[in-house]
Order: sequence, then C-alpha cells, then structure tokens
Amino acid sequence: MTKKVLILAMMSLMTIAAVNAQDQEGAKKEGEWATTSTPALKIGEFMFNNWSSSGNSQIDVTGTFFGNYKFTHPKYVWDNIVDLAYGYAWQDLAEGDTLFETRRKSNDKIDLTSAISWKAYKDWGASFTANLKTQFGAGYEYSGIGANQTQKQVSGFFAPAYLTTALSFEHKKANWSVSLSFLTGKTTFVCNDELIDSNYTYGVLQEDDFRLADGTLNPARTYKHVYFALGSYVKAMYLKKDILPNLDLYARLELFYDYKKPKNMSWGDDMETTSKYSLVEEETWDELKGYGWMKKRAFETDLDFELKLDYRFSSFLSANFALNTKWDTDFNGMGKWGHWQIYQMAGIQVFFNWKTPKK
Repeated sequence: MTKKVLILAMMSLMTIAAVNAQDQEGAKKEGEWATTSTPALKIGEFMFNNWSSSGNSQIDVTGTFFGNYKFTHPKYVWDNIVDLAYGYAWQDLAEGDTLFETRRKSNDKIDLTSAISWKAYKDWGASFTANLKTQFGAGYEYSGIGANQTQKQVSGFFAPAYLTTALSFEHKKANWSVSLSFLTGKTTFVCNDELIDSNYTYGVLQEDDFRLADGTLNPARTYKHVYFALGSYVKAMYLKKDILPNLDLYARLELFYDYKKPKNMSWGDDMETTSKYSLVEEETWDELKGYGWMKKRAFETDLDFELKLDYRFSSFLSANFALNTKWDTDFNGMGKWGHWQIYQMAGIQVFFNWKTPKK
C-alpha cells in the first residue's frame, strides 16, 4: 500500500507541475523548445583469409538514436532524452561452407528520461525525474562456437526493466550536473515466467515456497513480476562539446542504494540460510561474512557508469568509443565477479543531426 501511495504521489506531483507550467505560460513569457534528433548507423567489417597473424572475419551493424527535447521556461526546465540502440554481429567462428554463420546481438538499449527542474538558489534547484531502462529483444548467454554453439536466454523485453522516479536536489553548471535524492523509487519488472523459473529474477523476490526442499519448482507456484525499492539515488552527468577540436565527451554515473535490501541480504552469521542473496560462481558465504560495514553498503549499492567519446570528421561522419559498466548483485553472471556487467565498443558511424528550435 505504501509503495502505491508513493507512486501516485509522484505521478500527481508531475501532473501538477505540468498543469502549473501551462498556466504560467499564459501570464509569463512563452517557453521555448530546443530539440535534437540524431539517428546513426554504424557498420564495421573485418575480413581475414589465410592471414598469418590470424583473426576471425566479422561484420557488425548497429543502429542508434539519440534525441534531446528540452522545453525552457523562465520558471522551470523540462528535459526529455531518448537513447536507443540495437545491433547484430555476424562472425565466422567455425569451418564450414557458410560464411558468418554465427550471429550474436552486439547492442540493445532502451533508455528514456524525463526531468522537470526548478531553480531555487544560484546553481541549486529541485527536480523530479523519471527514467525507464530496458531492451528490445531477448538476450542470451552463449557457450561453444559454430555448429556446437548453445544458448540460454537470460533477459528480454521488460525482463528486466527498471523504472526510477526521484525527487532530487540538483546542482547544475554549464557542462555538468549532480542530483541527490533520499526519496527514490526504483521498480524492477521481470515479465517473463521462464526466466524466473531459471532463477533470473533480477531481484524480484518470489515466494519462499517457490521451490521445494529438493530444489525443484513448486507446481503450485505463483509468480511475482514487480519489486519496488525505496532508497537513495545519486546521478552525475558531464557533457562537454569540443574538449579538444571536434572531440565531444559524455559521462554519466548513477548510484542507487535500496533501504530494504539489507533485510533481504541478512548479513548475520546465518546469512547462508536466511538471506535472499544467491551466490555466483566461485563466491563463498565466508567471503561475504568477512565484509566490514562500509563494504556491505558498497556491495549492496547498484552502480551504472557510462562514457562516450565522439570525434567528428564531418557533419555526418564520426569515430566513437563507448564504455558502459554496471554492478548489480541481483544479476548472477559467470565467474567470481559475475555481478559486473561490461560493454565496450569502438567504430565509425554515419549520422544525421536534426535541430528544430520552436517557440
């Protein structure tokens, strides 16, 4: 009940702000829209044939879209960002008659942000932010190559999806901003029963009797697809055009700490029997028990860091580098540090930039 009230309160605040903004427009100076839409296509190709240094032939095609739609008013700023990406890579990993027979997804992102901010004192202000992160298609964990390749689904559309809503204090400069919130709701969605059956719950807690004593699934199980967390949230952003001639830099860091999670983690001596946490490969309960208080808190804090560099050769051609690193204990990957997720890419892209200022 509490979480429903909190969500409704945040939605009401956003609605009231929008209505109030419209009323102010009639009495004050009209606001101004500044919009930028940047669709891009990146194509990479490598071909090796009887090459002494060896290598795998590969073709990568990725489409991206970045849109920034900002409404500036004397009393407030309404900023909306659409960040989309989807791509595939075809690799020649095994001997055979078919070239590039192994296809794997190389990128998949849906990241939508809407923020209303009010200036309070000098560079300080208040803001309400809503952010939704998910992906377009299914994601797989692969083993083997070529004809021996096997795959296991680990994610999908809205499995998971993260909706973060925050009331924040914001410090904003020309090229960077920092938001601090001690009242943040983070809702996790996993709308795929098969993934939950495979223990890919992404922190959406199932009933205690979801599995029987022998580890098998309970035939009478009922699924939970949503988990609401209330916590503190820090977001820092830096965007600088022409840090060097024709070179742009974008950096983003997000930290979220769930106030409810320590109870789920159960950090006592009997945590292996009382905790909801699942060990990843090569990890032991003794290691977790040895963590100090501060390490525990850092361990339970979700981290999302993104870095982008773009070098513009011309108005439609650029070289780019991207790095995205995440730490999330609700995701169990492979290896001892299976909670780390790392994505890195570099390439050449053709893009179009549409700017349409409106009043």
